[in-house]
Amino acid sequence: MQLATGAPGARILGIGSSQPEHVVTNADLEQRVETSDEWIRSRVGIAERRIADEKTSLPDMASEAGRRALADAGVDPSQLDAVVVATCTMPNPIPNAAAQIATAVGANGVAAFDLNAACAGFCYALGVGSDMIRAGSTRHVLVIGAEKLSDWVDWDDRSTCIIFADAAGAAVLGPAASDDEVGVGPVSWGSAGDLSPTIRVLDETTNKLFQEGQSVFRWATTAIAPVALDALDRAGLTPADVDVLIPHQANLRIVEAIAKKLRLKGAREDMVVADDIVTSGNTSSASIPMALDHMRAAGRVRSGDVLLLVGFGAGLSYAGQVVVCP
Repeated sequence: MQLATGAPGARILGIGSSQPEHVVTNADLEQRVETSDEWIRSRVGIAERRIADEKTSLPDMASEAGRRALADAGVDPSQLDAVVVATCTMPNPIPNAAAQIATAVGANGVAAFDLNAACAGFCYALGVGSDMIRAGSTRHVLVIGAEKLSDWVDWDDRSTCIIFADAAGAAVLGPAASDDEVGVGPVSWGSAGDLSPTIRVLDETTNKLFQEGQSVFRWATTAIAPVALDALDRAGLTPADVDVLIPHQANLRIVEAIAKKLRLKGAREDMVVADDIVTSGNTSSASIPMALDHMRAAGRVRSGDVLLLVGFGAGLSYAGQVVVCP
């Protein structure tokens, strides 16, 4: 039996993201539920979020993010071998999002599949795409995190409607020519199925998200920093090597807690920390790639920077890896 010859590893060639135009502010939510700007900011750090209209589908947002990532990478859709879409909010499990998106970006006929690890999904998909390239199954993979959470939110539940939003973020992976060019480190991933009831869809009739906020907060602020440290160790790096920390944008207090624990372990004081949640809300699997895209556009991240990504959420699932900014 003959097997394909893989590359030493993968690297990110380009990134892109997409958000709806409609902005929902905290003041807007005050008209719907009993809340206030101060209450929302103090608990989750969000000032505004983007919500898609009924005509805009999850594949629509994902396709736009994918096209932007391909343009940024200078990769023609004909060069893609696979499209991997991390999502947990498709309206139905059949058909999947990935095949539709592959055709929409001009890569009809390639391998295409969805992956559901909720808010950890992009890191999971990045790990899978990187390993596909290393194994020789593919050369170029479009990895997308996309969510239309507004379809799954109870807009009369102030514990969830203030948090979630819609968006898509994408990255194009390609082969590294040598060990020195590898730009995606080993993935550190796992799950805590015993805590699965803390984030779930309530029932089949309502399809609305439920979250035990305090339980998730305690878990994330204690369990996720060790995952980030393990990802660094697997990559042969230390906290001092990290230029930019991009955790899943779940809650600004969680983001700050993770950064604080990493600094106690040796991360630099000048380590840049993503805070995209303030203006984008929690977009689940889209949050990490979109935060990276926004930070690069703002000049907060530069090509060659060492980035530490770590996702966590429903499942409960978690994953992280070190990547080099394209």
